[in-house]
Amino acid sequence: MNIHILGTGNVARTLAVRLKELGHRVELETRNPEDTLSRTFGDGTVMSDWLKTNDVSLSSFGTTTSEADLLINASNGKGTLEMLHRVGAEALKGKVLLDLSNPLDFSNGMPPTLFVCNDDSLGEQIQREFPDLQVVKSLNTLTAPLMLTPHKLKGDHVVFLSGNHAEAKAKVRAMEESAGWKTENIIDLGDITTARGTEQWLALWVRLYGSSGSALFNLNLVK
Repeated sequence: MNIHILGTGNVARTLAVRLKELGHRVELETRNPEDTLSRTFGDGTVMSDWLKTNDVSLSSFGTTTSEADLLINASNGKGTLEMLHRVGAEALKGKVLLDLSNPLDFSNGMPPTLFVCNDDSLGEQIQREFPDLQVVKSLNTLTAPLMLTPHKLKGDHVVFLSGNHAEAKAKVRAMEESAGWKTENIIDLGDITTARGTEQWLALWVRLYGSSGSALFNLNLVK
């Protein structure tokens, strides 16, 4: 598939590398490619060199979105709606968006609160704002290094799907299965309103991360 990742941060780059390993064509979309190309990471790597090394393309929001078979929202939850408006409703029309974002609010420090919860979710807000977009909430319950490499944890563990469109969920499920997720461990929760549950898991996730000192953990469903 031709997969476009919206964002260029650590989550976006981690997924891009793994998706390339899986044989997909990957392009990152950003606000200002010129500025992004000169960005330097903590290890001293420059973004332009990283793109060449990993054979990943870079474009500005919306310019090549229509060419994508699948979009992945790897942006900060707080800025997701603004970013999608930059991409543009026309470019997003009819596209499948795998939404990884979470409504985390760090304005009062750690641990973060949720800026939407209980009777709404960020996934629902995206779907309402862009009704012609097919939103699938998934992988948001995991740290980026585990999202498409489930084998990094021993034993069974699960991932969830939420969305209104069966074909869109099937496309995301197929991508996840190709990355190593077992079919029985990809749990379809139902429509996009069920994203409320997976987003609210983050309140416990950050506390488990704090107490354990590691983000390399996940949920399993034991019946």
